[in-house]
Amino acid sequence: MRSPTLLCGIALFVAACQPVTTGITPAPAIADILITNGRIVDGTGNPWYRGSVLISGDRIAYVGPSVPGLTAKRVIDVHDQVISPGFIDMLGHSENTILRGPHAVSKITQGITSEITGEVSSAWPNTSLGQPPNPRRPWHSLGGYFDYLENKGTAINLGTYVGTSSVRLAVMGQATRHPTSAEMKQMGALIDSAMRDGAVGLGTGLIYLPSTFFTTEELIELTKYVTPYKGGYAAHIRHEDNRLVDAVYETIRIAKESGTWAEIRHIKARTPELMREALRVIDSARAAGIDVTADQYPYTASATGLTAMLNTWVQEGGDDSLVVRLRDPAVRARLKSELGADSAAGIRTAAKTMISDVGADSLRKYEGLNLVEVGKMRNQDPYDAAFDILIADHGNTGAMYFSFDETALRMAMKEPWVSVGQDAGAMSPDSDGVFRERNHPRAFGTFPRILGRYVRQDSIISLEFAIRKMTSLAAQRVGLQDRGLLKVGMHADIAVFDPNTVIDNSTYQNPMQLASGVSYVLVNGVPVVDGGKVTAALPGKALRSAAYSRGRTR
Repeated sequence: MRSPTLLCGIALFVAACQPVTTGITPAPAIADILITNGRIVDGTGNPWYRGSVLISGDRIAYVGPSVPGLTAKRVIDVHDQVISPGFIDMLGHSENTILRGPHAVSKITQGITSEITGEVSSAWPNTSLGQPPNPRRPWHSLGGYFDYLENKGTAINLGTYVGTSSVRLAVMGQATRHPTSAEMKQMGALIDSAMRDGAVGLGTGLIYLPSTFFTTEELIELTKYVTPYKGGYAAHIRHEDNRLVDAVYETIRIAKESGTWAEIRHIKARTPELMREALRVIDSARAAGIDVTADQYPYTASATGLTAMLNTWVQEGGDDSLVVRLRDPAVRARLKSELGADSAAGIRTAAKTMISDVGADSLRKYEGLNLVEVGKMRNQDPYDAAFDILIADHGNTGAMYFSFDETALRMAMKEPWVSVGQDAGAMSPDSDGVFRERNHPRAFGTFPRILGRYVRQDSIISLEFAIRKMTSLAAQRVGLQDRGLLKVGMHADIAVFDPNTVIDNSTYQNPMQLASGVSYVLVNGVPVVDGGKVTAALPGKALRSAAYSRGRTR
């Protein structure tokens, strides 16, 4: 039997009667949207229950049992589908792609309402110190970028780290040396500016030039600039091979010595044993009071440039220098020797490296093929074929690396401190409805894949546990205090999906396939997916951290 207090609270919402001391604020007499007859999974991890969500403006006005009298200008009966907070993508790359395709179709059709970007580079700094911005990227600060984004309009909310590669390029260009003390201070000033404009922390990718040249000590010093703003350190760690645990220790050390939290990007391992040890090390650090967490995507293939298979020495100086070096027979011989040694250890093997996307039309016939297959087509050694493709494509070839273990993936997924990040930018089709750029299937299927395969089909984790990882855990990590839960007063970022049909449809060979089962997605109270159809609405906002101080760096 419900208590009199609860019944009175419900009556307040239904009838907008005079407030009493129940701690519940009355909803408007006529709200905007009522989502009813659904299974509420509120993001806390608590069990689902049947109920309704009432929305007024951009906020949630009521969450609870479906009671007589709840009404709104529009009523959506979801017929026992799940109503959850909108999903938060903890690792996106949409800072530029969303300006070209603001509807973010690949994201919203998964139920994603917010993204955190800035893994390696970021929207700002966007030019060298003392130089004017590119006319196509005309902002002068991170705050200026956020204003530009909101003025153009976007379907999702977007927050960002400030990227170490961006600050390094702004101060040092392509220099491969260590920064001077003066240059470290200049980079620190840029980081401080970004934090005051609302960045959530410092992001880095330690396998990518020029960030790979930073030492641990330099990263600690730069991370100290985000600590006063409660920002964190997020890293694509330095190693994901047999040195994985060493890279995890480095991340823990940076968090500890800079005095802030750390996020390990897309945690994965080549063997269950490596993952077990990495998880043990992180749990031990957490038990000792060091706030280290991680995110992941549910695929065993990673994706980045084909250049990532090459050691750093051949990439120094940019793509022009790379192409010149790859034409040198001595360089090619050295590279094949290094790649052969790595292949013996199961790393960067030709058979596990697939060409995913190319820049030159003449090379499109190789998309979806591994390097062994490409070599046979070209009557070449697989690595010589890769070098020649990189030359022809001026270093712009994308690749997928099938190097990681499914059991290890599932081990990480069970951890309560591992959230979800798809490691892909937002994509939208051209006017003819066609997606022109190939990508990893994670760009279209990450969140539905977890819900369909790992929750429904394989029962690796529960529905409530999965939703918590995708919502409140992510919001907590980056300090989004008004998103990630179905709770009165929170922003109305909401996903509705059928738990019996939700699934990814994208594959490695045909990745540009939208997911199934997501029927409604609301961003700040506005439907961007309505009855399974993408709308024209662009209600997204910039997600500025709590450190944001209006007008200080514009």
